[in-house]
Amino acid sequence: MGELSPPKPGLLILAAFSRHEAALVWTRERIEREWGEILLASDVFDFAETEYYAKEMGEGLKKVFFVVEGPFATETLPERKLATNGWEREYAGLKPHNEIRPLNLDPGYVTEAKLVLATTKDRDHRLYLGQGIFGEVTLTWRRGEWASHPWTYADYKRADVQAFLTQVRDRLRERMKTPGFR
Repeated sequence: MGELSPPKPGLLILAAFSRHEAALVWTRERIEREWGEILLASDVFDFAETEYYAKEMGEGLKKVFFVVEGPFATETLPERKLATNGWEREYAGLKPHNEIRPLNLDPGYVTEAKLVLATTKDRDHRLYLGQGIFGEVTLTWRRGEWASHPWTYADYKRADVQAFLTQVRDRLRERMKTPGFR
């Protein structure tokens, strides 16, 4: 029988996309106010890999990733997804834009071995985490690079996104050498 041990910490990552720069700025400010300092942020890039969101979010979507400073207790991912769902509703309720859904937020975490994203949608490859939230291993670290799966969203297969996630993973590995990073 294996010995029980707590999971190694990860780094909390939040993908935010919108056609409005103000929504992305609002998200960054909200993260810093609620969750702490931003450790890393990706460049903002065109989110053009799908038209799935066009009807409720409009055209010309931009996407950015924010990584929060400090170790992330991976078992708290459902609470983070519930929080970001609330943030989306709050921002839409401010009525700053005409879209039904002016902002989409997807929290997850990066470990040495994987990128996990939270979702409210059940599929065959997702595990139930509790509170109506499922977890998906979107990318796996293998042989020095990110490996995708049949269900991996197209934008997570992009070279620039994977390069950013490698920076996140490298930063996590540096942090794990620091005493007390647990």
